[in-house]
Formats: sequence, structure tokens, C-alpha cells
Amino acid sequence: MSTDDGERVPTTPGSVAPVSSMAELLPDGLVVIGADRRVRLVNAEALRVLELPDAGDLVGRTVDDVLPLTDKYGRDWWAHVDPWNGAVSRTGHLEKLLVGPRGNEVLVTARYVRAGQDGDDHVERVLLGLRDAEARQRAERDQATVLSTVAHELRAPLTSVTGFTSSLLRRWDRFTDEQKRLMIETIEADANRLTRLITELLDISRLDSDSLNLRLGPVDLHDLLRTHVVRHELGRAPGAVRLQLGASAAADGVPEMWADADRLEQIFFNLIENALRHGDGLVTVTLDRHGEWVIVHVDDEGEGIPPADREKIFGRFWHGPGNASTGLGLYVVRGLVEAHGGTVAVDANEAGGARFTVRLPSGLPDVVSQ
Repeated sequence: MSTDDGERVPTTPGSVAPVSSMAELLPDGLVVIGADRRVRLVNAEALRVLELPDAGDLVGRTVDDVLPLTDKYGRDWWAHVDPWNGAVSRTGHLEKLLVGPRGNEVLVTARYVRAGQDGDDHVERVLLGLRDAEARQRAERDQATVLSTVAHELRAPLTSVTGFTSSLLRRWDRFTDEQKRLMIETIEADANRLTRLITELLDISRLDSDSLNLRLGPVDLHDLLRTHVVRHELGRAPGAVRLQLGASAAADGVPEMWADADRLEQIFFNLIENALRHGDGLVTVTLDRHGEWVIVHVDDEGEGIPPADREKIFGRFWHGPGNASTGLGLYVVRGLVEAHGGTVAVDANEAGGARFTVRLPSGLPDVVSQ
């Protein structure tokens, strides 16, 4: 490091100048440039963001030589903004995505410090704040994935709905009652699929912005799951889904819960659908209790989930090898379970298939239970 008069400042541990020490406490990168366009100070975070090994490569040298920054059009950013010869009313620049000396993208914020003495308003310091662009790039990739997923998932059912409705409207008298029924059932199934996708996207938005609202009330989870299993049985081979009680629940019963019944239905609909789609054989739903917790296991008889993927599957837009789903359902499951104060995890069951375990707090508030 060096001071403004060019004197070198020792940078060994225990002898760092106070300003340098403060700079190292900042969460973002900091580069200080003097009136002579020479770099005066660089903190460690700035070196990391710029992908440079040593402050000695920058300190004391002009920004034109050691810190070239270009915008998305390839223009020299320093020549474009020219902090030292611009209007005296300028105080800096808002965050901008630029290309650094190593060709990596960097988020740059500038602040101008002017002398302000005896009518002298020249720029005495330029403070650059630097941040890694990885977070923004990740957000942009996620946004692109959302758009791609929505476009892909909407296209097929919408094509089906418009195709069948058009055929029915144009050639209603040519179809038999059985054909009409089949086409209308297909339209209904595709409309439900679209509704689920839109609901999942809205839930993701609410979960990410911490704006999810739960409509809490007393819930009999055993009754809710029993109804749910019956729904899953409709249209499937009998015995595809089975509900059973664990030892503790069978002996002591299942306490009521203070929860959002609609959201619980969504949680277990997604888990059972996931087991039916990606697993194999019978899907077994086991309701049990442990102390103040209600436990639900959802087991399938498939090949299971590799240990390396058991945490990944709860991420947004994660797909297995088959790529047969939106990759949204389990992300929503985890968010809704955690919003209820519970947990969800996946492991292997005794048959080698996947076991999803949901833990939810039981009991009612004192004001309700009295």
C-alpha cells in the first residue's frame, strides 16, 4: 500500500496502516485512486474480485495501465466517464456491470471525493466499490430457467387444450359421445396441470420474497391424508397408494395440528405425485407421531435417490436423469413445510426406494384448545 505522497506503507501483519485495516473489514472490494490517476489502496476483496494475486501489481501505477475496465460495448470506461475532467456536480456512478482486467465481469460503483476548498472542486479521490458479478449472473440464469420452464410446460397443455376445443367446436356432430368425453377429460387434465404450474410459480415467488401467508386452523392430518389417498386412487390401478398408521399413532392417536389445510394438501399431493412419477410399485404413506411432532413417511419401491442428490432435489428446477417434471414441486414442498415450522428430508427405505420424511409440530394454541 502507499499514501498519497507516494510513501510506501508496510503491509505485514501488525503494521498495516489504519485506513488499510478499515478497508479489509469491508464486505466489498475497495480501490482508492488519487488525483494523479494512480492507485493508492486495494483491499483483499478487490484483489479476489479482480482475480489479481498481489496489491503490488496495482498500487502506485495508473488505472489506465493496471485497471482497465470496459463496458458491454467494449468502450474504455475510464475514458467514457473521466472522473477527473467531468462536471463538478458529479459525485460518482451507480453500480454498473463492467469487464475487468482478467476478462471477468465485475459490478463497479464509483464515488468521487472532491477537495472543496477555496473554490477548488477537483477530484481528490475516486473510490471504487467492487463486487463479484456471480450472484447477478446466477439470478439471470435462474430467470432464464424460469422463462424456459414456463414456456416449455405451458406449450404442451395449451396446444392440447386449443386443439381439442377447436376440434369440438368445428366438428361436434362428427364425434361419438365416448370421443367427446375423452377429449373433455383431456382438456380438464391439461387445465389442472396448468393451474398447478401457475400455483407453484406463485408459491416460489412468495417463498423467495418471504411473503407467504398461511391460513392457520385446526387440521386432522389423518383425515386429510385419507382423503388425499382416495383422490390419488381415482384414475389409477387400485392399490397404487396405501395409507397406514405407525406404532405410536396407532396406540395413542394423532393429535390435531394448527396448520394451513390447503398448504398441507399441496405438500402431500406433491410428495405422492413425485413418488408415483419417479418411483415404482406401491407408494406407502405412514402417519406417526414422536413426542410433540407428527411424522409422515412417503415411501416408494423404486431405485431410490443417490446420496449425492438427496439435498439437490429440493433445489429450484432440479431434474433427475428423466427430466420428466418441472423441478418445482419439491422446492415448494420444502418451503411450505418450513413455513409451518417443520422439516423435510429424503433417505432410503428398507426396500431400497426413496423415503421422504416430513416432521410437523402438533397441537393447538392454548386459546383454541381450552
